[in-house]
Amino acid sequence: MCCADEVGAVESALKSLRGVNGVQVNLMRGSVTIDHDSSVNPQTLSRAIGRAGLKALPEGGGGGEKEAESDRRRQLAAVVIAGVLTAVGLLVGWIGSGLSWVAPWLFAGAIVSGGSLVLPKALRAIARRSLDMNVLMTVAVLGAVVIGEWGEAAMVVFLFALSELLEAFSLGRARRAIRSLMQLSPETALVRRGAEFVEAPVESVEVGEIITVRSGARIPLDGEVISGRSGVNQAPITGESMPVEKEAGATVFAGTINGEGSLEVRVTKLSTDSTLARIIHLIEEAQSQKAPSERFVDVFARYYTPAVFAAAILVAIAPPLLLGGEWLVWFYRALVLLVIACPCALVISTPVSIVSGLTAMARRGVLIKGGIVLEAVGRLTAVAMDKTGTITEGRPRVLNVVSFGDASHADVVRLAASVNVHSDHPLARAIETYARELGIEATRSTNFRAVSGRGAEAEVEGARCFIGNRSFADELGILSEELGQALREVEAKALSVVIMGRKPGGGKPGVALGLLAIGDAIRPDAAEAIRALHAAGVEEIIMLSGDNQRSVDAIARQAGIDQAYGELLPDQKVERIRELVNRKGRVGMVGDGVNDAPAMAHASVGIAMGAAGTDTALETADMALMEDDLGKLAEAVHLGRRTVRIIQANIAFALGIKAIFLVLAITGHTSLWLAILADTGATLVVIANSLRLLRRRPRQEHHRLASVQART
Repeated sequence: MCCADEVGAVESALKSLRGVNGVQVNLMRGSVTIDHDSSVNPQTLSRAIGRAGLKALPEGGGGGEKEAESDRRRQLAAVVIAGVLTAVGLLVGWIGSGLSWVAPWLFAGAIVSGGSLVLPKALRAIARRSLDMNVLMTVAVLGAVVIGEWGEAAMVVFLFALSELLEAFSLGRARRAIRSLMQLSPETALVRRGAEFVEAPVESVEVGEIITVRSGARIPLDGEVISGRSGVNQAPITGESMPVEKEAGATVFAGTINGEGSLEVRVTKLSTDSTLARIIHLIEEAQSQKAPSERFVDVFARYYTPAVFAAAILVAIAPPLLLGGEWLVWFYRALVLLVIACPCALVISTPVSIVSGLTAMARRGVLIKGGIVLEAVGRLTAVAMDKTGTITEGRPRVLNVVSFGDASHADVVRLAASVNVHSDHPLARAIETYARELGIEATRSTNFRAVSGRGAEAEVEGARCFIGNRSFADELGILSEELGQALREVEAKALSVVIMGRKPGGGKPGVALGLLAIGDAIRPDAAEAIRALHAAGVEEIIMLSGDNQRSVDAIARQAGIDQAYGELLPDQKVERIRELVNRKGRVGMVGDGVNDAPAMAHASVGIAMGAAGTDTALETADMALMEDDLGKLAEAVHLGRRTVRIIQANIAFALGIKAIFLVLAITGHTSLWLAILADTGATLVVIANSLRLLRRRPRQEHHRLASVQART
């Protein structure tokens, strides 16, 4: 199946069957999904598809690919024979002499060979009372034979059959790009069965079983690492360019590539439920959702072909009857008009672009649910973002340390971590993590006591130490002018602050040793990603958060966000989205796919961050960034805009070529073979233009282009 006419033929043939409730034909996959009751059997469906001129092959069947390859070879042979006979016939005609009588026979052979691919489809279309391109070509060829233009008839048959062949090969490339996603996951896994590991089909592996993954092998199933350490290339799922270190407790995904180490993995999902399987399923669903441009083209082509057929009849009879024109001349021009009428380039221009765009996005770790969403992403004018986990990392971190007096940076961190070894408070865990990152070893404290709402205290290195907030320091009488100034500077940045010091006792005064500023750190790439979004054409970027306004404003300034709104409840976020949609039209909302679901649902495009392995995010969002990388959003907008531009260029080019040659056909300034050559050329141009989306530009080049656009 390689053209829209065949899609219509299959749908018409199947929908007429009793017991068939629904038919979904996917041109880009070359597949048909049929919803039917128990009264319908596979043989009945195969016969119906056969009547439409195609052959039904079982999906995944071993002989299916071989039979399809055999059909392609027969088609290629018919085209080659038609081309050779046409070329020899033209050569004989040019040479002349006594061999000129051979030329019509050579042309007839070419017509029979090439026509064997066209005539059966035309007859079936007529039986369905449908006017498709095969009918138009057949009428044009028969008309040329009637008026004695054997050479032109042979040329039309050859060029049309060649265009069908080239179109099938071009579509094959797009289909292979999609199929490559489906071949990422291995068919077998090494599973622990008893005391040893045995090779078993992935379909037979149950949740909870242990598999081993050798170095350099693809991981066959989603799971959790229980032993081993290795770098894993997650590019097939998340689009990350660098391998990610995996050790015990880490999550791994089916289809990713293990590095230098060996891993033992406990399976957490069946093969049919893996992240890769869900991605493939969602991409297949996305291909069945027609974009607005595609729906426009389908409606246009439905009325265009019969209208041009009627126009050709008028061109053939009106001038001779009304103006005294020559019947032969105007009949020939009508035939040219029929050839030009083929809407192949127009119909194929959009679906190839959409599938190429969807596949290119998936390769980058961006999952988009359908052509409707892809076009919407390409037309975004504004983006709203949640703060926590989107602009920021979503976890507290020590961002700054200030020491006083003789205490060093390391002293403050060591003592703070020592007091907090007994605490599970999030700020305590952030301090402990920070000390570990710096290689500072905490001393085990004793006599720990938590002071509710203020902090904690404990014995460290023979001294009673405390860690807590401003109120605790004030209560202990150690809130000096120097400490107060330092606190004001940190609090102005909307950060949480804890004071580390020694408590007064034994006749000695208390003393503040330092303070630690803790906050939810902005992502390192956030500011660059915001700049790239602006450069890609997004006019306004706002941030929505439930945090206090001062904290939200501070993060917005660092990230370069246009406007920030804090202290928002979920329904207030929805109101902000509605207001932005009213002002800007197409709006994207970036969140985690769960907490921000209402706001995402009211946006033009709901976008989930870090969706790899997160079923809820994959289901609720229109678009999912598989990796926690905000920069991919700018890439997606850029690629979406390229897709929209290519679709528009394809439609304009296809319609422009048709318009030019329709005029030339009526004025008599073109011929049958030039008309079919123009149609073939237009088809190949729009396919090639669409397939450009599959070429991957380096991430650095994208950002460089974005910065250049921003400056210009």
